[in-house]
Amino acid sequence: MNDSSCVFEIIQQTLASDDTLFSVSKLCEIAGVSRSGYYAWLKAAPIREQREIEDRADFELILIAYKMHGYTKGARGIYMALLHMNPPVVMNLKKIRRLMDKFNLSCPIRKANPYRQMAKALKTSNVADNLLQREFECYGPRMVLLTDITYLPYNGKFAYLSTILDAYTKQILAYVLSNSLEVDFVLETVNQLIDNHGISLTAERIVHSDQGCHYTSYSFVNILKDKCLRQSMSRRGNCWDNAPQESFFGHMKDHIKEELAPCLEFYEVKDIVDRYMN
Repeated sequence: MNDSSCVFEIIQQTLASDDTLFSVSKLCEIAGVSRSGYYAWLKAAPIREQREIEDRADFELILIAYKMHGYTKGARGIYMALLHMNPPVVMNLKKIRRLMDKFNLSCPIRKANPYRQMAKALKTSNVADNLLQREFECYGPRMVLLTDITYLPYNGKFAYLSTILDAYTKQILAYVLSNSLEVDFVLETVNQLIDNHGISLTAERIVHSDQGCHYTSYSFVNILKDKCLRQSMSRRGNCWDNAPQESFFGHMKDHIKEELAPCLEFYEVKDIVDRYMN
């Protein structure tokens, strides 16, 4: 409501009281507004009422989107959630922000992205060449090993899954689930690979990943060298260079998403992942 509307509303309330001694003209003069403006405001009352009804209906949709998937969102998150409703709701950001402000719906404070903090701390120039060139099945079993990390949401938090996949057989050779993004769980995945499959590994083997901070870290580069494994990396921002691994994560998430939804604790997520892997 703008300042003029507030003034006109006060004038209307004053005139409605039984003990007022002022006329419309006098009250408008005292308030510094025109009498014609006041009468125009009165005439527009049905329009304002209709607009208020529409605003409340739109805000109900915003509230649904705000709480969708079990966590609160800012205006941009609400905008995307509205688009994914059935049927889709198209509402521009300016309107969403106006209604959030009007009905006192606060935007949650965005926490620092832990992955970005980790990337900054581990940033190196250790980017390997793309030795694989998407030739996932040309070398036979145990020759091309794909690795990556995916996020599994639960109870407003994330679990982080590191896997190593045989590009030829599509078998998961090693996996580690962690409740943090510390680089150790990626190194643990490599150690698990060696412990479980070391007898079938040779020095010609390629371990292929994206250019994420875990895989460019000195710790990861050194552990591959120690195990006599060759390192290969996808081109920046090109998920197709690691397509079988991305496909595995997509199928896995589709399969377990309903089981993850009620999880409250990390150990529950781990049980679900272990069952799926087995």
